[in-house]
Amino acid sequence: MIRVNNVVKTFGDFRALDGVNLHVRDGAIYGLVGPNGAGKSTIIRHITGIYKPDAGNIEIAGMPVYENPQAKARFAYIPDDLFYFQQADVMEMKRFYKGIYKTFDEDLFFRIRDAFSNIDPKMTIRRMSKGMQKQAAFWLAISCRPELMILDEPVDGLDPVMRRQIWSIIMSDVAEHGTTVLVSSHNLRELEDVCDHVGIMHHGKVMLERSLSELQGSVCKIQVAYQERMPKLPADFEVLHMSSTGRVYTMIVKGNPKEAKLRLEQTSPMLIDVLPLTLEEIFIYELGGADYAVKDILL
Repeated sequence: MIRVNNVVKTFGDFRALDGVNLHVRDGAIYGLVGPNGAGKSTIIRHITGIYKPDAGNIEIAGMPVYENPQAKARFAYIPDDLFYFQQADVMEMKRFYKGIYKTFDEDLFFRIRDAFSNIDPKMTIRRMSKGMQKQAAFWLAISCRPELMILDEPVDGLDPVMRRQIWSIIMSDVAEHGTTVLVSSHNLRELEDVCDHVGIMHHGKVMLERSLSELQGSVCKIQVAYQERMPKLPADFEVLHMSSTGRVYTMIVKGNPKEAKLRLEQTSPMLIDVLPLTLEEIFIYELGGADYAVKDILL
């Protein structure tokens, strides 16, 4: 659905994007993560056709996106800083969206109204709180029935119940209609339960781009206990981190979890257990050897 190839963007002397490559397949929920200033919002403004790249190219569904209404008609975009007409309410914005998107589903708009029951559709949007404005943006965007949703820090400012409600609606839409979702956030915990692919940005580049299943199959946490001290491990057994409490050792191991467990079982431990790693932990240990501080990536 989205192909970004070697995109470069500079603002004066500042190189905001430094050869970005990013690929989002049809029907995926792709999480773009990284610290503030990594370039997430800048690349999203290129993908949505707001900015023109200095070099490289961007395609949506095989079409260049910049100044291409046909490509832009395929997606709905919710930016971090929302924009509405000064005196518009939700119903007036509905008529505006309906005039732009041929796919706008008015039946869906009224059907999911209960999910946003705290919003008065006739209240001027600029008078609403930031959280209510975000809800209104989702209500309108989902009603457009887009092939692609592009979300920049989408649930910032929403309470936990509404965050869950929003993600539930998005995932339901993905399951029923195959909608593709690109979501930018600096919060890995927020994306862990919803994304199937993840890309991490730092200093204007996508440093890593993988499916969650690939990430989870490439590093694992294992706890082992021995009667005596820890035996010598094989030289090719790659331990990224180890800590111990008494005779119990906790290891972060590079490689397939099942294979790592089988190899440790050969060292005759008293007990052995493979523990789940969070997405945040995976990134810490996957990227810990890179020449930048992991603490700057995981906020």
